[in-house]
Amino acid sequence: MKIIKDPVHGYIEVTPPVLEVLDSPSLQRLRYVRQLGFSYLVYPGSNHTRFEHSLGTMYLSDIMARQLMLTDEERELVTTAALIHDIGHGPFSHAVEPVMEEISGRTHHDTVWLLEDHDLLEILEKYGIDTRETRTILQGSHRLSEILHGDLDVDRMDYLLRDAHYTGVPYGTVDAHRLIRNTTISDGHIAIQEGGINAAESLLIARTLMRPSVYFHHVSRIAEMMFSAAVREHLSRGEASDQAAFMRLDDTGALQSLLHSESDVVRNLAEGIYFRRLYKRALYIGRDQVNIASLMKETPPRRSNEIASRIADTAGIDHHEVLVDFPEFPHSMSIQVKVQNRNRLISLEELSPLVTTLNETRKGQWRLGVYTLPEHVTIVGAAARELLHVRPLSTQHRLRL
Repeated sequence: MKIIKDPVHGYIEVTPPVLEVLDSPSLQRLRYVRQLGFSYLVYPGSNHTRFEHSLGTMYLSDIMARQLMLTDEERELVTTAALIHDIGHGPFSHAVEPVMEEISGRTHHDTVWLLEDHDLLEILEKYGIDTRETRTILQGSHRLSEILHGDLDVDRMDYLLRDAHYTGVPYGTVDAHRLIRNTTISDGHIAIQEGGINAAESLLIARTLMRPSVYFHHVSRIAEMMFSAAVREHLSRGEASDQAAFMRLDDTGALQSLLHSESDVVRNLAEGIYFRRLYKRALYIGRDQVNIASLMKETPPRRSNEIASRIADTAGIDHHEVLVDFPEFPHSMSIQVKVQNRNRLISLEELSPLVTTLNETRKGQWRLGVYTLPEHVTIVGAAARELLHVRPLSTQHRLRL
């Protein structure tokens, strides 16, 4: 048994199977992939990695498995899945995900990453850990998947606590241990007892407040858009094998590849990130100023580069000098979380009016961004307003920009 000191959870006990998985190349690579992508450009302390998060998620999944009184075999399956759940992440985590999906049709959730990892498969086989069941947990189709894939899962518990710790933002406070202690299995689903309602509410509040301040901070989004544009252009010049290899690089390797690209456009975008010479907001609007339904129908997020090209043409500048950030409209937080109340199940929304309020707040946090070089902000902003048919902002809906 080995002990690892974690700054968020304290001392974490690591068994021999877990230690071997941690020492595998796929897990060690996660030491060099930042958990929050480009948030370090906003919060200098947010340099924590996917490795730390994976270890913390495993730790919390083990506590929950014990709380649910799972068998030793089930507990081993859950903790193994928790430990390897992020091995599919590309460089800078979610920043490269859209490009990864465009190129390979995969996301970081795809269990093909595990099937292709012979080192990991060998370790799992060595310790008799069922690979098929591990994959079904990762896919979300196993009866125990809700421990990792749900509105109150241990994955979220860890990253909210960890991200708040390293950014210094005080909104990610979650009483994970109280929440887990009030977790039970009812009718084959993860449920919380009445004593865990406040802890569940605090997690949903943390998720809501961390979105604009950390996960969707405009500076992070601008850097992500610049990185995605650079990667897309860089990979368009290479073979499919080169594209696949790029997605397995770590942060440093990816950025260095872009900085030494043959393309001037790619190098300029990469240098802008490296030296923090970022694009600026020419337009930054909420749902009240644009027809979201019509815009998504005509120009879905995957075609945001087409909107950018049209704006650039109108403004009379090069296409790569305009980036359009059209994030997916936030889904309502699920009400499938149930509360065990005297042997019957009640939706959390019925007991907590906060859920409805928080879902409305999330919708109000949505922003469409158009970014460009500082010298083009005025002309690009005017072109974007014209092409996107932006409505004037009324006094009662003024946004803080």
